[in-house]
Amino acid sequence: MKVAPGDAQYCSWIRDEFEISTNPARADLQFVHHFLTNSYWAKGVPLETVRLSIQHSVCFGIYHGSQQVGFARVISDRATFAYLADVFVIEFYRGRGLSKWLMECIKDHPHLQGLRRWALITRDAHGLYQRFGFTPLANPDRWMEIHDTGVYQEPRGI
Repeated sequence: MKVAPGDAQYCSWIRDEFEISTNPARADLQFVHHFLTNSYWAKGVPLETVRLSIQHSVCFGIYHGSQQVGFARVISDRATFAYLADVFVIEFYRGRGLSKWLMECIKDHPHLQGLRRWALITRDAHGLYQRFGFTPLANPDRWMEIHDTGVYQEPRGI
């Protein structure tokens, strides 16, 4: 890992012809929105919601040259808790170990160390996350949620 020149708050990692960067200014908002709004977990998410989510998270973009090919974000207080969300690598770049490398970078990020709890929700990537210590909830009966499945179909006052 190296700290991005000129800005100590952003990190980058380089492997072969790929780079992972936490600089949100590099994130291609249209690219991320296009993927998410067509995903099973954020279908129909408005562009403004994606913009706000990037602004208020620790974001990790995967880049092949200047082209963004993957993304993830962590919502965290940077002291006790982190929620991993919106993890993806576009289909053409899958099978190259990028998602495993992305998870390594996320878990190594200096602002995400010493956290008591990490959480995520996945439909089909349990194997990936288990490699990094994620397990099913030990006490699911203690967790509660509000899950508004129609929120992206309603007008939002931002």
